[in-house]
Amino acid sequence: VQLQASGGGLVQAGGSLTLSCVASGSTFDFYAIGWFRQTPGKEREKISCISSSGALTYYADSVKGRFTLSRDNAKKVVYLRMNSVKPEDTATYYCVGGGFSCAEYDRGSASHSWGQGTLVTVSS
Repeated sequence: VQLQASGGGLVQAGGSLTLSCVASGSTFDFYAIGWFRQTPGKEREKISCISSSGALTYYADSVKGRFTLSRDNAKKVVYLRMNSVKPEDTATYYCVGGGFSCAEYDRGSASHSWGQGTLVTVSS
């Protein structure tokens, strides 16, 4: 599966933004899709993940209650809705696929496919 993330940009603190992760290929609905973010000098942080069916979601404590992840398998897209954004949400956001469970993204694998990243900047 190949992924392309988009939707980043500049947003004021307290505002909202929706990121999209669009897939190509016929196996999109086999895979869990995760979202990570990274700032310069820091490790990539897993912030959210959704199971292949969309029935299960995971959120890191840092975004729980503010971010919502959903997917549309017919359109081969995953949406990350970011509400009440904070300056500390400023980062490059990446989506990842190719894993059959969200737990796989904790370990990493050469078989996982990463989108190119989209930059989110939150101004105070």
